[in-house]
Amino acid sequence: MASRKRRHNGPIFEKGKLGMSLEANKMFAAVLTAGVAFMSAGVIGGLVVHPKRLETAAISIGATPQTAAPVAAPAAPALEPISPLLAAANVDSGRALAGRLCASCHSFTDGGRNGVGPNLWGIVNKNHAQVAGFNYSAANRALADKPWDYEALNAFIAAPNRAMAGTRMAYAGLPNTAQRADVIAFLRSLATTPAPLP
Repeated sequence: MASRKRRHNGPIFEKGKLGMSLEANKMFAAVLTAGVAFMSAGVIGGLVVHPKRLETAAISIGATPQTAAPVAAPAAPALEPISPLLAAANVDSGRALAGRLCASCHSFTDGGRNGVGPNLWGIVNKNHAQVAGFNYSAANRALADKPWDYEALNAFIAAPNRAMAGTRMAYAGLPNTAQRADVIAFLRSLATTPAPLP
């Protein structure tokens, strides 16, 4: 029996050419259908919902209208003095806290490197902004004649931005007074001759 060529009654599907063309058509049709659907939804939404226009702008740019006197911000809570707690403070607990909370930015060794924050060796009773080679904020440099005494350290560790507006220190603060006392006791130990207790 002789082989006969089969006759096709429709278009010849050549592998690769027409198959790719159909896939491209499907993708184009999907994008077109999605666009028509979103446009229709927008038109129908505009017909159904009727927003009320504001009489005045919600945000005014330029001159501000006269208003009543601003309400004063609530006063910061009074900070408990740290001096009475330092005699019983735990240096080892302070070392662990400082290692967890401060060591990513500060070093604690004599002659140690400055990181994001300055080296804290000998910080107790040293004047502000005194570590050589560190770029202090203007707020810290403005206090260069004032020492880091126990109460100044207490206020700064509790809430750096409240104690020194404009500081670059991004730490939120340590609210627990006993933990602050431990950290300050550890900082006091970072000296050849630790500062006397108050």
